Amino acid sequence: MTLFEKIAAREIPAQIVHETADVIAFRDISPKAPTHVLVVPKKAIPRIDEATEDDAPLLGRLLMEASAVARQLGLAKSGYRLVINNGKDGGESVPHLHIHLLGGRPLAWPPG
Repeated sequence: MTLFEKIAAREIPAQIVHETADVIAFRDISPKAPTHVLVVPKKAIPRIDEATEDDAPLLGRLLMEASAVARQLGLAKSGYRLVINNGKDGGESVPHLHIHLLGGRPLAWPPG
């Protein structure tokens, strides 16, 4: 099981802020912004590059849930950033697809 599957199964504690049948969202343990939440599909897809056509509905749901979390946390009006890392050079550190939801301050570009 991946780290994120263990969080969804409540085997590892996390500050969960939102959950549906398919998606769980929790605060990042090493935040890069005042609000930094990971929005994770419960299905273990290693990375976006390994998603299949069959995963398309879940990927759409993941984006919709990220938006719902942003609204729930009061970020919709001021703005926020969604980030998906893919592979080592993309900054991927956990081999389970997830979206970083960042907000609560102005975010610079380029990001890094």
